[in-house]
Amino acid sequence: MNHPFFPAALPTAAVTPAILAQAILRTVAYADVFDYPPTVAEVHRYLEVPATLAQVETCLHDGLLASGRLVAHDGYLTLPGRETIVAVRREREARARLLWPRALAYGRWLAAVPFVRMVALTGSLAVNNPDERSDLDYLLITASGRLWLCRAMVILLVRWAAHRGDTICPNYLLSEQALALAPQDYFVARELTQLVPLYGLAVYHRLRRVNAWTATFLPNADGPPPYPDPAISNGSMTPLPPRLRGLAETVLRLPPTDYLERWEMRRKVAKFRNRYPNQSEALFSADCCKGHFEGHGQRIIAAYHETFKRLNV
Repeated sequence: MNHPFFPAALPTAAVTPAILAQAILRTVAYADVFDYPPTVAEVHRYLEVPATLAQVETCLHDGLLASGRLVAHDGYLTLPGRETIVAVRREREARARLLWPRALAYGRWLAAVPFVRMVALTGSLAVNNPDERSDLDYLLITASGRLWLCRAMVILLVRWAAHRGDTICPNYLLSEQALALAPQDYFVARELTQLVPLYGLAVYHRLRRVNAWTATFLPNADGPPPYPDPAISNGSMTPLPPRLRGLAETVLRLPPTDYLERWEMRRKVAKFRNRYPNQSEALFSADCCKGHFEGHGQRIIAAYHETFKRLNV
C-alpha cells in the first residue's frame, strides 16, 4: 500500500491475514516513533482494522514473530534491532508511577473550577510514557459561553502549580457544544482514544459519540483505555460542593460577565496569534482554545512515514 493508513474502515470479512499483518506492523511502527514498545493488547486496541485479540496473537506467533519481522521481548513487541526501547519503556513507567498521584491531584483541582464539565489527562503520561521533560497535559470540556473565563481561572491554577515546581498544561479546551475534533485523521484519533478521563465520564462518552469517525481509523479502540490507577477506575472525581459550585456559576453567568468573556477571548487570541503566527494546529474561537503551537502532530506523522518506509510493507 502506498499510503500508510487504510483510507476507510474495512469490514471484518475483508481483513485477510496479510492485511492484519500489515496493520500490526504499522501499529508497532507508530509506537516506535515514541520509543514505546507496545504489548499485544495495546497493538490490538490501536489496530487500523477490526480483529479479535486471538486473531492478533495468532498472526504474531505464526507469522510476524516467526519470520523475524517483529521481535517479542519481555512481553513487549518491537521492530527488529529496537529491543533496547523496552528498557526505555520500563524507565518511563517508573517515572509515570511517581507522576500519576500529582496528575490526579491537579485533576481534582481542575474539576473544581467553575464551568469545567470534563477533565482528561492527555499526552505521554496518559500512556505511561513520560520522559524527563514531560508536562502534565489535560483536555478540558467547559460549559458553553464561558470557555475563556474558565480558562482564565484555570491559568491561576497553572501558576500555583508552577510555584510548587510542577508544570501542568491544560492546553486544549472545548465547550460542550463544540465536541467535534479536527482534523479527522489518524493522529487525532489516536490522541482521543488514548486520553484518560478523570472527571465527567458522561461528557467523555458524548465526546466519543460525536467523534465516532475515529472508528474508521481505530475500530477496536472502544471506550477509554485501561486505567493505570484503581482510584480513577470510574473516571469520576468530586468537584466543589454542588451548592458552592452552582453559586459561583450563577454569579459568573450574570450579564456583565458576558462582556468579560468576550474581552478575555479577544485579548488572548490576539496575543497567541502575535506570538505564534502561522500555526496550523492551533485553533481559537468562542468554543475552542487549542494551544498546540509546536506542530507536534505533523512531526509525529512525518516521523511515522519515515519508519513505515523502512518496513517495506
